[in-house]
Amino acid sequence: MRQIQKREMLSQNTLLLLLAIFPLSFSITLASDPDPVQDFCIPNPKFGSIRTIHGMHTILPCKNSSETNTEDFVFSGAKAAGNFSNTGLAVISASPNNFPGLNTLGMSFARADIKVGGINPPHFHPRATELVHVVKGKVYSGFVDSNNKVFSTILEEGEVMVFPRGLVHFLMNIGDKPATLFGSFNSQNPGLQKIPSTLFGSGIDEELLEKAFGLSSKQIGALRKKFDPKKTS
Repeated sequence: MRQIQKREMLSQNTLLLLLAIFPLSFSITLASDPDPVQDFCIPNPKFGSIRTIHGMHTILPCKNSSETNTEDFVFSGAKAAGNFSNTGLAVISASPNNFPGLNTLGMSFARADIKVGGINPPHFHPRATELVHVVKGKVYSGFVDSNNKVFSTILEEGEVMVFPRGLVHFLMNIGDKPATLFGSFNSQNPGLQKIPSTLFGSGIDEELLEKAFGLSSKQIGALRKKFDPKKTS
């Protein structure tokens, strides 16, 4: 009889433990931008501007709806290409920092222009899935999954590709004219980590990098200098 009672108590304890774990796991799985609790929330400039601290946006009080106007929901900054980098890439991002109407809506977007032969180097967004739409041109586009399998294709005008959240992806203009793309994200703060600068421009121990990539100290120094001008070795 006592053995039966012990088994029942063990089963009950196991059930309680599982019930405690599953909701926690479920909440972690669904972690993302919080759902808005009002129609919209235009940040009130009286309290400063939205800042990024430890990769996350600060939360500011909303303007009173009576003080909100149509201009808060319109962004005109993506009419033309931005400034090009040495990789032939120009990006104009729209987030609550420069497009207040996006605040608390769980989304952001960017315009990207790539010169002929230019690239958007391998990078990833830790907090968002990206949907990229080719408006003009032809690009080699793809991403790499956690099994190191590459999913790549050539995108032409009007085509769309999705890059799952947190996976490394890349773009290269293989056409004979500049390419223009628009990317949308399911987070107002998707985050961005470029693989080259993350590895060689972040201050990772030089000995570790030498062992990881089989490169000499001189080669590591050259890469560091390229991806972080502040470093000389």
